[in-house]
Formats: sequence, structure tokens, C-alpha cells
Amino acid sequence: MEDLVIKGGTLFTMNGSIIENGTVSIEKGVITFVGKEMKEKAHNVINAKGCAVLPGLINAHTHLPMTLLRGYARDLPYMEWAQKIRTAEAKLAPVDVLAGARLGALEMIRSGTTSFADMYIYMDEVAKAVEETGLRAGLGYGMIEGLNEDSLTKLKNREEFVRKWEGAAQGRITTMYAPHSTESCSKEFLIKVRELAEKNGSRIHIHVLETEDELNLMKKRYGMCSINLLDNINMLGPNVLAAHCIWLSDGDIGILKNKEVNVVHCPSSNMALGAGVARVPEMLEKGINVALGTDGAASGGSLDMWKEMRVTSLLHKSKDPRTMPALKVLEMATVNGARAMGINAGMLKAGCLADIIIVDLEKPKFISCDLISSLVNGASGCDVRTTIVNGKVLMEDHKIIGIDEEKIIKDARKATTGIIC
Repeated sequence: MEDLVIKGGTLFTMNGSIIENGTVSIEKGVITFVGKEMKEKAHNVINAKGCAVLPGLINAHTHLPMTLLRGYARDLPYMEWAQKIRTAEAKLAPVDVLAGARLGALEMIRSGTTSFADMYIYMDEVAKAVEETGLRAGLGYGMIEGLNEDSLTKLKNREEFVRKWEGAAQGRITTMYAPHSTESCSKEFLIKVRELAEKNGSRIHIHVLETEDELNLMKKRYGMCSINLLDNINMLGPNVLAAHCIWLSDGDIGILKNKEVNVVHCPSSNMALGAGVARVPEMLEKGINVALGTDGAASGGSLDMWKEMRVTSLLHKSKDPRTMPALKVLEMATVNGARAMGINAGMLKAGCLADIIIVDLEKPKFISCDLISSLVNGASGCDVRTTIVNGKVLMEDHKIIGIDEEKIIKDARKATTGIIC
């Protein structure tokens, strides 16, 4: 007997087919069947009639606890924004980070994100929030060289974090090394990070060429840009999540392709901070795996991946409306995100992790000749009815299950007030 069966919905498998009135069966956290009606019984049956059933969305770059700083440094250029945010972050205690991470997890569950890649401070607290809320995450303890700890202590502590949390939360947590950027970490420090990642078989999550200032500083400091520096120290490969990648040359794109680096596009944050527009269409055309991320809510405004899809779809059409078709954008938020994080998800397919969302289509905006286009360009987090991670229902019919939503919001509001007042 299956643990859970979803019946009657329109299945967007992200595996080459759309199945009307389809069925998805789940056992022990894994999808066991995707197709038309099946006769097997289940402990729990969800009626998805009138709904779209999709793999859960994957937020491949964010800073979850920054929900506490949403809107705090609004409408400022990047350097002024960063200075104001870091001043506020210096006031954060672990209890605040936990409150912000719980709030971010709640926002993700409500908007259909089932997996995310995160880097921040006090990451043990973020890991606790993942354990409690049921989400899936790739977690990296952020590293800015020279801040708070000496380099050797910092590296030792980050390795301890990796050993402590890898495979935790019933396998829902994977760990990464997360040097902030080439701007904030020396070449020598980055080499040590790469060596630790190789030793532990871990992924690396890093900001790359987010601003023109970074590009100019790297050229002044090393005579080359961040991509070339990382390439020269053998830090680039398919185990790397490179967030932003805005200020790329043609040669940089070639390196990212040759080294099979995963790029994470964060369009809302990039625009909010005036950082520029990444060359996503060219990267996709070259075969680079480009995923989507919201970045932290302090810059991007929200953790709603539907917004990121809509912005991505429209932003890159300014010169050619054929650019960034809806299916490609949806792939970035599902299949590409799973590949970037190294998880067997992003599709409705037997053998894949049972990370699934159900979206209510019984709304005027979904009366459409092309449902994929309507979802990408019209859906929002509020349209997600049910969220399932690892076969466990975290939200059903818009009702959060197993966590105290009211307390999470209350605690986060208290933490925010303590930081910005």
C-alpha cells in the first residue's frame, strides 16, 4: 500500500509530458508511479481535480534569515545597502537567526518552494529550522575572511558544520562550503576552501561577479576577473553554485560552460540593487545549467519563486520576445535547480524524491490556451494549495501542518523590532 496518492490533477512532469487527470503515487518519500489512473490503495489520497501538480520549486540561492531585514535598506545602491545591512546583521543573535529562518521556511512552504540553497551566519539555527519545518536544503555556513574569527578557526568551524549536518533531517539536509566571494576572501583562503570541499565531497556556494565594482577590484587586485581567478585555482566545476554572474565576458561564459559550473540567476535582487542584468539567454544557449534564486528577502523583497520566474520571463524579452520561453523558465526553477543542488528532484518521475506542489487552477487567470505560460507569468505563491516534501504533507488546502504558524510570525516580528529599532 502506498503512503500517499495524488489523483485527478494535471501533471506537469518536467520530464517531457503533461498528463491530464493523472496520478502520482508516493512511498517512503519517493515517487513510485506517475501516469493515468492506478488501482493501488493508499493511506492518504489527495484529490487534485482542477489543479496543476508539479515538482516543488527550488530556490538555488538565498539567505533565509534575512526575512527579518525585508525592506530595511530599500532603494539604496549596492554598497550603501550592504553597509546598512551588515550593521544590522551585527546585532543578530542565534535566536534571531532561528526566528528569521523559521519565517523564511514558512514563506517557502506557503509559496511552493520545497528545496533551497542557503548561506548565512549561525547556520546551526537555519539547520534547526529545516529540521522542524520539513523542507529540504543545501546549507553553507557563510565565510567572510577576517570577520569574527581568524582564518584557520573559521575553516575548522565550517568543516565541523559540514560533518555535523550532512545527511541530517532524514537526509533532507546536505551541506556546502560557502565563501562569500572573491572580493571578501583571499586567493589563499579560497584554495583552502576548495581543498576542504574536495576532502569532504561537498559542493561550493559562492557569489560571483555580482557587481561592476567587484569586477574592477579583482582586475586591480589580481589582474583578472573573479571567473579567471577561480579557474586558476581549480575551484570551478559541476560542484559549484555561482550566484549572480552578472558581469561576464564571452570568455567567462566559455569557462563556465567548459567547467560545467551551475549559475544561479537572481533577477529581482539584481534589479533592486542596480547590479545589472545577467546574460542568461547566452548562458543557456551555450548549455550552462542556470537555476533560479530569490537571494535574501532584504534585497529581492520576497522568497516567492513564482515572482522570480515571471521577472525572468519578462526581463530578457526586451530585445526579442522569443527569448526565455515559459517552459525554459519553469525548468530553471525545477529541473535546473535540482541539478545545481545535486538532488534527485525537479521532476515528477518514478524514483525521484517526492517533493511536489499542487496549484489551484480554478481561478480566472488560469483560463488559458497555454497553462505553462499562465503559471510562469501569472501564478504567485498564494495559488499554491498543497506542499509536499519527502512524501510528507507540509501544507494541505492552504493549511500549514505540524508547525505553529502564529508563533513563528510573532517571534519574527519581535526579532525584527529588536534589530531595527
